Order: sequence, then C-alpha cells, then structure tokens
Amino acid sequence: MFILRDTLLPLQDHFSKTTLGRERASLFVYTILFIIVPFTSSMTSNLWRCLDTLFGFEIKNKRFYTFMASSTLPWAGLWKTIWELIPSPETDGRILVALDDSIITKVGKNIFGCEAIFDHAAKSNQSKYPWAQNIVSVGLMK
Repeated sequence: MFILRDTLLPLQDHFSKTTLGRERASLFVYTILFIIVPFTSSMTSNLWRCLDTLFGFEIKNKRFYTFMASSTLPWAGLWKTIWELIPSPETDGRILVALDDSIITKVGKNIFGCEAIFDHAAKSNQSKYPWAQNIVSVGLMK
C-alpha cells in the first residue's frame, strides 16, 4: 500500500489550499483509489456509496456527482505529475501504448455522453451509427 500512498499523495498538491480545495483533493484521491483497488465496480453510484461505507467520508449525492462532472479539475498538472511518477516508461528503448475504444449502445434520450457514433466493427445486420457512448482507454505499457 506504500506504492499507492506515494503515488496518490503528490496528486493532492494540484488542488487549492482552501477548505474546499483540500476536500476536493481528498475526494479525488479516494475516487482514484476506489478505481485502482477493486473495492467495487467503478460505477459512480458504487463509488459514492463506498466513500461512506469504507472510509466514513460523508458527502451528499448531488455534491459527489457535481465533483465527478467538474470541468475545473486541474488535469494538466495531474497528468504531468502522473507521468513524472513513472520511473522509466521505456521498454527496450521504446514506449508501448495500448489503445482501446468501446462503443456502449444505449436506448433512450438525454443520456450523458451519447451521440450517433460510427461503429467501424458493426456487423452487416447492425447499425453503422448507433446511439451510444464511446469510451476510449489509453494505457502505458511497462
């Protein structure tokens, strides 16, 4: 667990030193911890419930969802810190990156992140432009 502490604590430095900033910093780190360590599935509702159950971090449902959808998180500094925490990203002099895109089809209206997305892997009996969420994951291979 020292690896997680040493990885997650530097990320808190990118948040402001106000009371709200310190709360957001700890909430950010707990959320990342829940995603990394398999306490629960990474569904937002499960993360919110586990904050109280496992760590006693009481936060209102609406406030947590507002935090998760915040456009003011300091991503530029966070990504730079994460990159610097990786000792050497090279393997035999190369950087290996894995990329995966998943299209999750949905039914209904007003679903967050949905639009008509081109499905390059659609079968002949499937729509080429389903109403869906497109999730792209990028991973650095070591």
